[in-house]
This record gives sequence, C-alpha cells and structure tokens, in this order.
Amino acid sequence: MNTDDIVRTFLDFYRERGHELITGSSLLPPPSDPVLFTTSGMHPLTPYLQGRPHPQGRRLVNVQRCLRTTDLDEIGDLTHLTVFEMLGSWSLGDYGHPQSLRWGYELLRDGFGIPREKLYVTVFGGDEQVGPDLESLDTWRELGLPVESTGDENWWSNGPVGPCGPDSEIFYWIGDGPPEGSPTTDSRWVEIWNHVHMRYERGEDGGLVPLRQANVDTGMGLERLVSVLQGQRSVYETDLFEPWMRTVPLLWELDERSVRVVCDHLRSSVVVLEEGVRPSNTGRGYVVRRLIRRLLTVLWRDDDSRTLCDLPGELLGTGTVRGVLLEEEQRFGQLLERGRRVLSRPEFRGSLSEEDFRYLHDTYGLPREWVAGLQG
Repeated sequence: MNTDDIVRTFLDFYRERGHELITGSSLLPPPSDPVLFTTSGMHPLTPYLQGRPHPQGRRLVNVQRCLRTTDLDEIGDLTHLTVFEMLGSWSLGDYGHPQSLRWGYELLRDGFGIPREKLYVTVFGGDEQVGPDLESLDTWRELGLPVESTGDENWWSNGPVGPCGPDSEIFYWIGDGPPEGSPTTDSRWVEIWNHVHMRYERGEDGGLVPLRQANVDTGMGLERLVSVLQGQRSVYETDLFEPWMRTVPLLWELDERSVRVVCDHLRSSVVVLEEGVRPSNTGRGYVVRRLIRRLLTVLWRDDDSRTLCDLPGELLGTGTVRGVLLEEEQRFGQLLERGRRVLSRPEFRGSLSEEDFRYLHDTYGLPREWVAGLQG
C-alpha cells in the first residue's frame, strides 16, 4: 500500500462507523493558543475533550500535521521525525474505550492485513492515584492479543495539566525472526498506535478529577505505519521520503545517520516555511532557524563548500522558500566565519568547559556541535 492508500483506508474505516472528517494539517495553532506549533492530533480538540460540544458531532476523525522539538536529539534513528502526521479518531463522550480497541484491532487486521502474531499490547497497570486498567486488559485478552501491564508508560497527557488518562499502546514486531519477548524487554517491538481513555483532568496541584465526559483519543503516526506496511526498516525508506533519499545521498557523501538528519531537517524546514514562518531569534522563527542551522552544521562537518543551492527546485517548494533557505545559509556562514575568529582567541584554545559552550552559544550564537567539531 502506498501512503495515499493507507490514509484512505484509515479515514474510510472510521467514516463508515459514523465519524466526521474534521480539518487538520496546519502546523500553526489558533492565535489564542500559547504553543508555537501543533504537537499532537488531540491538541486542537482540547476544549471539546473537556466538554464543549463539537459542531461536527461526537465521533471525529482526521489527519493532523504535527511538529515536536522534544525529540531533536533522536532524529537520525529509524523512527523519529521533527514534522510528522498523526492519524486520529475520537469519541467525545460517545462510545467507550473497549469499542475503540475492538475497532482498532479490526482495522489493523482486516484493513491493513497485519497478522495477529505481529502485534503486542501494553496497558496501564495502576499507580497511587488510579487503579489498573482491567477493562482494557480484559478486552485485549478477549481479542486474543498478548498484553502486559506497565506503569506510567501507559498514561497519556499533552502536558503537566489538562486532559489525560490511561492508554493502550499497540506494538508491531519488526525483527527478522519470530516475535520474542515483550515491548518492555525487546526494542524490536515498535509502537504504532495509541488508544487513550481520556477521562481525567489534571490540575495545577497534580490532582485528578473526572472530566465531564469520558472520551477516547487515538493517535497513529502515519510515517511509522507506512514503514511497517511497506516492509521497510525505517521511515526514511518509505515513499514519503523517496524524493529526499533519492537526491541527498547522490549530492553529498554523508554517513547514514547524517543523511537522515539532513533529510528530516530539510523536509521539516520546507513545511514550516510554507506555513509562512520566517527564521528569527524568537518563537516559531527560532525553531525553523535552529532546524536549518542544525542541518547545515551536519552538512558542513566534512566539507564547508556544500550548499543548499545544489538541491533541485522540486524539493524546496516555492521560489520564496528556496530564497529564504539560501539567505539563511548565507547568514549562518557569516556567523561561523566570525565564530572562527572568536575561537582563535587564547581563552578558547584547548579543552572547553560546559560554561564555555554556553557562553559561545548565548553570546555569539555558535552551535555546540559546530564548536565541538572544530575543536576536535
């Protein structure tokens, strides 16, 4: 299945079960929202999870583009991305969590053709505030899937306060041989879908109170699902990344992890720039500036003559986006040239302390990775 087929199968499954398709895709939250970017599929629905009636009803489905910077250091592995899309479904005080689990298994089994032996599930085992999620445990056992109870790994929230609840995480076996162990003992079990029983609100004091309605919120990363269904070992080997992975390794000689970092940060920067965000030293602009400078730091590590001018226009979107990227590249190059002069001072020769790295970044904007590479 190609990506379009996968998205269509997901949306059609839930629409056939009474879910209304809602608008998604934009990375930019409403002006009244304090967050810089949409970080999850449920984020725009927070008021409705808290009880406000949604104009399109109580059963919803969508595809939401998201951006997270919390995993930047993980970029370059097989699964993490800065910008990604979430396939989401919701019950706003309508059907219960067991129904969501049954439908979820049905879609994976019949819609996507995933055999039962490739799946494993974890559920919330309870803590000092909430008891174990026995209802989900019984449902998965009834469906015949292996299941284990864990701690706070199976508790989902979008922040320190707000809607939250126990979840069921569905894992897929990516190992070469027969499945072994469990998700908590073998990293070859990769999470593909999360079903959250969103029934609590956490307050500023850390306490939990029941929401006005018990909801179900499911989220499945599109890129990771595509890699599973296309039989690829990483998200970078799917049709979603094909144009980038076909072009970047031929342009520049990079190791495998560096290729992934450059492809992810370029792709993410293009998406953010197409939303109208421009590089700056604060807010959303700082996020895109950081992405561009991180990818250039990797690109110039072995050869500072490399340039984004080498990239074909088809990858960089509009002419405006290309112009912004090249202007930012020039600006960063000038900053690093000044940085070389700073680092030639006697006080920065030899080994640098953490305080030195912080000073060079805060005062001169010099990335730690670049300084360390120059020193090493």
